[in-house]
Amino acid sequence: MTGTDTNQVLVGLPRHVAIIMDGNGRWAKQRGKSRTFGHKAGASAVRRAVAFARRNGIEALTLFAFSSENWGRPSAEVTVLMELFINVLKREVPQLNKNGVRLRIIGDTSRFSRRLQEHITKAEAATAGNTDLVLNVAANYGGRWDIVNGCQTLAKKVLAGEINPEDITEDTLGSVISLADVAPPDLLIRTGGDMRVSNFLLWQLAYAELYFAEVLWPDFDDHAFAEAIDCFMRRERRFGLTSEQREQMLAST
Repeated sequence: MTGTDTNQVLVGLPRHVAIIMDGNGRWAKQRGKSRTFGHKAGASAVRRAVAFARRNGIEALTLFAFSSENWGRPSAEVTVLMELFINVLKREVPQLNKNGVRLRIIGDTSRFSRRLQEHITKAEAATAGNTDLVLNVAANYGGRWDIVNGCQTLAKKVLAGEINPEDITEDTLGSVISLADVAPPDLLIRTGGDMRVSNFLLWQLAYAELYFAEVLWPDFDDHAFAEAIDCFMRRERRFGLTSEQREQMLAST
């Protein structure tokens, strides 16, 4: 989509896009500002990405906001991030409702303050009936945590006699981890230039296309999003099959 009008609805978009929003701190440092200044600028990029996804018919958008490893950052930065999270929830929910966006938080929210947990519960409840776009925000999330949590859920069912060990399959495990009720991500975008998945959606990204952008997250705009989509649409997704097999399968549907 390079050079196209990004207000025009795109064709052949992925159903589900996941984004690792990286580069807020470096963006702020380049401008002689604090890392928290970058995080606040990053919130504006989130708003643009949500608007782009909704406008172009993407069904689900999953954003990596705060990983389980981010607690190791300086305490002052973590405190600002938590307050920013609360403020964004309070400010954005009316607009999300206006635009038909359902908000869900995935991750271990039990470590957050009671105040933040209450805001999360209210925001999710307020937007639960919206159907234009599902916005999943990963907060205190880790892909390994997600898989372990799913295994523990199934282990408890085995102990309770609800299922047998041999009943545990990829499908049963996939049904008890985050995002089980939406299509798996078709496309993972990471901004900031680094080329790794950083413990994000390890199970769900099994067949996602990966796209790494040099642009820092606060500068990720409609044009950058459209470039990622354009790259995605030029790729051949085979899901372990040959090109010929995929062509036959598509022709028969």
